[in-house]
Amino acid sequence: MPAPHASALLWMRRDLRLNDNHALFQALTQARQVYCVFVFDTAILDALENRADRRVWFIWQSLVQLHEAMTRRGSGLIVLHGRATEVIPALAAKLQVQAVYVNRDYEPAAVSRDETVAAALARQGMSFVTFKDQVIFEKSEVLTQTGQPFSVFTAYKNAWLKRLATEDLAAYPSQQHLDNLARTGSHTPPSLESIGFQRPVSAATEIAPGMKGAAKLFDDFLERIEHYHETRDYPSLKGPSYLSLHLRFGTLSIRGPARAAWERSQYGSRGAQTWLNELIWRDFYFMILHHHPQVAEHAFRPEFDSLPFDNNAERYNAWCEGKTGYPLVDAAMRQLNTSGYMHNRLRMVTASFLVKDLHIDWRWGERYFAKQLNDFDLAANNGGWQWAASTGCDAQPYFRIFNPVTQSERFDRDGKFIRKYLPELASCDKKFIHAPWRMDVTTQKRTGIIIGRDYPAPIVDHAAARQVTLARYADARQSHQPRQTTGGIPNENLRLA
Repeated sequence: MPAPHASALLWMRRDLRLNDNHALFQALTQARQVYCVFVFDTAILDALENRADRRVWFIWQSLVQLHEAMTRRGSGLIVLHGRATEVIPALAAKLQVQAVYVNRDYEPAAVSRDETVAAALARQGMSFVTFKDQVIFEKSEVLTQTGQPFSVFTAYKNAWLKRLATEDLAAYPSQQHLDNLARTGSHTPPSLESIGFQRPVSAATEIAPGMKGAAKLFDDFLERIEHYHETRDYPSLKGPSYLSLHLRFGTLSIRGPARAAWERSQYGSRGAQTWLNELIWRDFYFMILHHHPQVAEHAFRPEFDSLPFDNNAERYNAWCEGKTGYPLVDAAMRQLNTSGYMHNRLRMVTASFLVKDLHIDWRWGERYFAKQLNDFDLAANNGGWQWAASTGCDAQPYFRIFNPVTQSERFDRDGKFIRKYLPELASCDKKFIHAPWRMDVTTQKRTGIIIGRDYPAPIVDHAAARQVTLARYADARQSHQPRQTTGGIPNENLRLA
């Protein structure tokens, strides 16, 4: 059967790979020649404060690797810098393609962007063709028996697993059709400096980028997956998959990991089953964002949209800088600030602490994470913050509040993680590492850790803060008078691609 198009353009966004790429597969099998483009979208990049943003560095390295792989086949990746809503229609017209192929994005701003591009292409007589790629099930594919979107994860997970079939996890053999890539000449991607960015000097340079980096990390995790359920909560252990960054930018297809986890779970692997649940959570939050786009700015549970927050700037800054006086919270924040990564257990602990100990609007924390996390994804970040703040769907009940000391004692028993990121506590006795303010003056002098000088005293009393939180949530449930919360932080939904 002849290809319906003489030429097509694949616009890559969150799918920076040649293997198991749905839109690429469809384009290669439906057009005689396919051009591939990535846009450093100034509508996104201009909003980034850090000109050495770790994520831009990761994207750039992945693009260079992708371009090299395509060059070996006589093609190449077109990399542009500008507003995507303008440069994509212009490039399509220049190349005289019949269609632009993309994998779908579900964030509100991305949906609006794609609608603008589709309209511009239609005026040029070109098609805008979209495909599911970054999730296993999207939008309304998994619904309740009454046809409504789920709001409870366990019920969603059960329906997700019930619907799952082998073909949902099958790879798209895009690599088998790469001979249809268009011959584009010997151009190279623009330098970081030419788009206004520079290489970061932090630990982000250790991140293995691109398809090669993703494959190496995935293979490494498969050797550890059997113990994932036992090791994933301990930040000093090599327990997590560390694949979230690659799933975020699509240097790794979601279908491979989901297939590996599902197959192993069928043979009783608790580690694989636990990790598969994490991947289902990812689909769940994408589904929630699709059906309830208002969660980007408002509480999913309207009774908590009127929660009062103190929004003390001094306390907020102490949290951002890792200077709250609670070692596990501070170590987690410093890990985030220095590397762009934070262990998942610690994301819950630090979020709970900001909202329920410091009484600061969850949106403040959500936006700080959006700026700092390498793997920032609006759906997952928003879902996680609303879970911790007890304002979201299937959230942590508001009366369950993480105690930062007991969390530290349980998940970093010997203080190994704390000492790594808080060198000022390196000489602290194991007995006091989780609550150093409990040291008497003699012990402080002996260890060289004077509380208030070498390490801050706690900025709040957890027990007292907990009581305030319980009262505020109870009042909010009773009054349920929605209000518009400004919070003093600019309204921004950060995207990278």
